[in-house]
Amino acid sequence: MFEHGHGAPIVMIPGLPGPWRFIAPAVHAVAAHYRVLTLSLGPECTLDDDVERIRRALDERKIDRAIICGISLGGLHALRFAATYPARTSALILVSTPGPGAELRPRHRLYARWPRLFGPLFLLETPFQLRHEWRWSLLKTLLGRPVSFVKMARRALLIESTDIAADCAKVTSPTFVVTGEQAFDHVVPVESSLNLLKAIPGAQHVELKGTGHLGSITHAQDFARIVQASDESSTRNPGSRRTA
Repeated sequence: MFEHGHGAPIVMIPGLPGPWRFIAPAVHAVAAHYRVLTLSLGPECTLDDDVERIRRALDERKIDRAIICGISLGGLHALRFAATYPARTSALILVSTPGPGAELRPRHRLYARWPRLFGPLFLLETPFQLRHEWRWSLLKTLLGRPVSFVKMARRALLIESTDIAADCAKVTSPTFVVTGEQAFDHVVPVESSLNLLKAIPGAQHVELKGTGHLGSITHAQDFARIVQASDESSTRNPGSRRTA
C-alpha cells in the first residue's frame, strides 16, 4: 500500500494493468489535498481479495471511513467495497467504470481466452484506442511497468462475470460517476458508465471535458478538482446518503 499526502483519507484503485503507478499523476494531484492510499491490484485477480486488502489497510491505519475511488476496471473494486462496507465509505467515485450489462468486445473476449498469444496484439491496439488522448509519457509508463497479460485477461473477464447491478443496489454512500467525453472514450463506452446512474439512486454524473478514458491521468489537476467538489457536495448534503 502506497500512502501520500495529508487530510481526509481517500483510497484510489487502479485499472486493468494492475500497478498503481499507472495512475500516479492522479494520485499525486489528489494528494495535494487528501491523504491518498493506493495499491496495485493483487495476483488473485478477484474483487473480494482486493477489497479485503483495502479493508486491512484501513484497519492498520485506524481509518474508520474513507472516500473510495476506482478508475476504469478499478471502479468495480471500489463498487464492491462500497457494497460490502457501506459504513466505511464516506463517498464513492467511479471513473470511466463499466456499468451494469457491460460486455467485452468480441475480439477482447478472444484475447482474454488466449492471453499469451493475443496479449501483444492488445498492447499494439492500445495507442489506437487512446488516439485522442495519447501522450508519450504514457508509452514510457507502459514500457517501464511490465504487465502480465494472463492477469489482465483474468481481470477483464470480471466485467462479464460480476453482477454489477447487485453491487450497485447495496451502495448507500453519495456516488459520483466521472467520465470523459463520449466521442473520446474508446475503451469503456460512456453510455456504459452512465448506466451506473440508473442503478445507484442519487448518483451524480461529472464530465471531464476534452478527454476520454484517461482523463484522470492526462488531466490530473482537473480530476483532483472534481474529487474536491464531489467531497464537498457529499459533505454539504448528508441527506443524500441512503440507508440500507
